[in-house]
Amino acid sequence: MNIALIGYGKMGQIIEKFAIDRNHQIVLIVDENNRDQVTVEELQQADVAIDFSTPNAVLENIEFCFKANVPVVVGTTGWYDKLDDIKDQCISNNHTLMYGSNYSIGVNIFFHINKLLAKAMNPYKQYEVQVEEIHHIQKLDSPSGTAITIAEGIIENYDSKSDWINNVIGEDETIPKSNQLLIESHRLEDVPGTHTVLYSSEVDQIEFKHTAHSRSGFALGAIIAAEWLYDKTGFYNVKDMFKFD
Repeated sequence: MNIALIGYGKMGQIIEKFAIDRNHQIVLIVDENNRDQVTVEELQQADVAIDFSTPNAVLENIEFCFKANVPVVVGTTGWYDKLDDIKDQCISNNHTLMYGSNYSIGVNIFFHINKLLAKAMNPYKQYEVQVEEIHHIQKLDSPSGTAITIAEGIIENYDSKSDWINNVIGEDETIPKSNQLLIESHRLEDVPGTHTVLYSSEVDQIEFKHTAHSRSGFALGAIIAAEWLYDKTGFYNVKDMFKFD
């Protein structure tokens, strides 16, 4: 495929490597230095675009891909409050978009098992559940999109939790209400991403954890997503690629 990379930070550069390793071509790189100069015609050289930009740029980038009618894989998070609007635009105009909080194969397996675990734990009200996430200090959004997906999977299957609340450790912290699922966010140097679900009671604790050793899993997953999306039209979540049932 011919691929356009939108966003060329650490993730974009790793995606470029995996794309070339899988015999794809990078025909366009778009970042903050040239975004205003790139034309629709230049973007249309690409079979698919992959966006790992920033929360304040991603909506404009999606609109740009729609205008060029180029399918786009969106790995940027922090914009899901506009998800329904983008979905309507995508479907009504026959565009193609896939979004996801995490494209790692391992994380998507984690998402699936997290739901099963929440369902298994649901009858046992003596357990209190919370989510912890650790990322590098350069990460712009909090909590991570991955942590939100984990929290939503728990809330769907755990009756005592109906909403989530985020505390960034080291900043002002709020005590969650009984129906609120706490997400603790930690920001440390050089941590690609660690997510832990904790079920704690007076007598024991269950920990379910995913640790990313590098960003490579996210990058490879994004390329696999672009390959999957290549000949499709419509609005997709990354979980649509996986068949767990």
